[in-house]
Amino acid sequence: MRDTEREFDDSEPETQAKSSTEKTASTTRAAVLAGPALYLVGTPIGNLEDITLRALRVLKEVDLIACEDTRQTQKLLNHYAIATRTTSYHEHNEMTRSAELVKEMQEGASVALVTDAGMPGISDPGYRLIALAIRHHVPVVPVPGASAFLAALVASGLPTDSFRFGGFLPAKRGERRAALEAVKNSQRTLVFYEAPHRIVETLEDVVEVLGPSRHVVVAREVTKLHEEFLRGRTSEVLENLKARAAVKGEITLLIGKSEEGEARVETGALARPSVRQRVEQIMAEEKIDEKAALKKVAKERGISKSEAYREWQREK
Repeated sequence: MRDTEREFDDSEPETQAKSSTEKTASTTRAAVLAGPALYLVGTPIGNLEDITLRALRVLKEVDLIACEDTRQTQKLLNHYAIATRTTSYHEHNEMTRSAELVKEMQEGASVALVTDAGMPGISDPGYRLIALAIRHHVPVVPVPGASAFLAALVASGLPTDSFRFGGFLPAKRGERRAALEAVKNSQRTLVFYEAPHRIVETLEDVVEVLGPSRHVVVAREVTKLHEEFLRGRTSEVLENLKARAAVKGEITLLIGKSEEGEARVETGALARPSVRQRVEQIMAEEKIDEKAALKKVAKERGISKSEAYREWQREK
């Protein structure tokens, strides 16, 4: 039997090679369009070269591309000469559009979901459609690509063995400080997205809640022309940004884990009193009631009276 096999192999090498190549090509294409499915396609976060060959092939071969912003995605499609039909899918229409897209897939269509940049569903629309597709037994196929927080994390210089991605921090100062307070003693690298017009305020809150010596990294415009990494203690990075006329671009904020030295400072004489402690201090010093003292504390800390009241209630 061994001799027969060897004789067959030696007699038709070209035929075998051709058959193998055709089989591989057929299998690859079948893996892409093996029937109706939802493809979650990662797209560049800045540099248009940061897209996989598989992603390009899927975008060319699906029946429909659902886009967070069709105009933004069209720039990418034009760059790679992709003519696939597009439709909008964003936070304002995802309730109705999810049902429409799932219906199309149930009728035999293949759909690619993309956002303006990065992986669908990561601080971007996608979850509702994905969950609905799974509920209706439509295959969901991830096509990995660029991700801003992962790119920033691996280049930050902070530990990557254990980290927590928290999406966008709350826009309101009181809620943001509460969120930071909740992770104050975390032993993981913390990763957040932040708007450029809020980054200075956020770093001021990091100084107040986590301390001025906490290691942070501000990753700005990752993969783009003006990519920048600001690394250092929070107070140093804050002063750097405050000295600028304006801060622009997409920002990822990374916060190092809690250190023993910081804990000593926080429990020492330099630690800022809690809202409750400060209210009691003002009441004693100025002989005023709780309501007036709360109003003063809110003004001191740049938060609303209701936010100061909620913190005061939590500390009871």
